[in-house]
Amino acid sequence: MKRLLTAAVGAPLVLLALFRLPAMAFFWLIAALVCMAAWEYVRIQAHWARATPMWVVIPLVPLVAMVLAPGLGAPSLPIGMAGLALVLSAGVGTWILAQRGPIEEGAPAMGAVSFGALYFGLPVAAMSELQNRSPGLLCLLLAIVWLGDSAAYYIGTSFGRRRLAPVVSPKKSWEGAVAAAVVAVIAAAGWSAWREGRLDWTLILMALITSIAGQFGDLVESLIKRGAGVKDSGTLLPGHGGFLDRFDALAFAAPVWWLALEVTSRLPIRQ
Repeated sequence: MKRLLTAAVGAPLVLLALFRLPAMAFFWLIAALVCMAAWEYVRIQAHWARATPMWVVIPLVPLVAMVLAPGLGAPSLPIGMAGLALVLSAGVGTWILAQRGPIEEGAPAMGAVSFGALYFGLPVAAMSELQNRSPGLLCLLLAIVWLGDSAAYYIGTSFGRRRLAPVVSPKKSWEGAVAAAVVAVIAAAGWSAWREGRLDWTLILMALITSIAGQFGDLVESLIKRGAGVKDSGTLLPGHGGFLDRFDALAFAAPVWWLALEVTSRLPIRQ
């Protein structure tokens, strides 16, 4: 019940922001929410690097996102911008850690910072760009991820028998994964029938791939938490855990959806 109530309150607020906020305001709203997930990630990673200033991940998130988001002034998905993002995530983060962290924590801390900056920064860029150019397609992404997550949870809880990844996440099942994929296909089919008056099979295939990517994101977060002996990333969202628990699937799904739309030229040209 808590899960449904949180969704009932949060979903309208997300939609209001998605369709009403200007691009830069939406960017900073998403960046702030994702930074809260990043803070939970930092607390989890402290299990491996207790004396290292892992907080450097948090300011790197909006920096990496601003470099990668074309709507904020960067060219569209350029190799040079991707390289600069890597420098920010790996180079700057590593330099700070080298100045402040104990040497024995260097390797795990560098890995956590480099991964974390891109893990959080890239989806912020993707969602900001989608909102700037096509709020409807961002809304479809959220439907694919969030409705799929709910389907996986309820179908997996009721009918799940075959474990998807028992070492990483004992409760996730193949039945739940298939349910999430089916919901993604239905959402894309409904959207294309409504907006285009036909079934867009390319869009439906992209939705299926995005759903699979989101489920990989869910497993990656489970791996991060299980390695540190943590069940939920936080307690701020009743029935859902923390912000990282809500963000995990989007972390992988948003960049995949954005890239797929760019490659297939389904995102409108920015005026």
